[in-house]
Amino acid sequence: MDKRGSGILLNITSLPSSYGVGDLGPEAYRFVDFLNKTKQRYWQVLPLNPTDPFYGNSPYNSVSAFAGNTLLISPDLLLEEAILYNRDLDPIPPFPEDHCAIPKVIRNTGKSLEQAYQRFHRRRKGRERFMTFCSKNALWLEDFSIFVVLTKNT
Repeated sequence: MDKRGSGILLNITSLPSSYGVGDLGPEAYRFVDFLNKTKQRYWQVLPLNPTDPFYGNSPYNSVSAFAGNTLLISPDLLLEEAILYNRDLDPIPPFPEDHCAIPKVIRNTGKSLEQAYQRFHRRRKGRERFMTFCSKNALWLEDFSIFVVLTKNT
């Protein structure tokens, strides 16, 4: 960082979205194009770890320093990859326009993310990518997975 530059702090969840919370999909790409067009060098984001309603969904009070927040997965990009179909997302309920209703988003996206995982995993290439991910992240992944299962069922 030996060159000076300007940028913008914008949490990814603040990007526009039909799904109740901004994600790493088309609007994020559009925002990066905007930054480039306006000669901004930096996009500062809040932590990308999973949030938990118990802790007010704060990205600064996450249950993992390694895992990513599944709410940032773009349904639009999953549609483009044919990992999700429109019927998996219907009906999309109305979401508030003035804030992120995270609990409502979680209830709405759980089923579609499960469907996306099932489709992805059925593909040979998907299984291979999943297994590669698991082996590269073995240091933390199993313990985190057990923790999530145990805390969600209590």
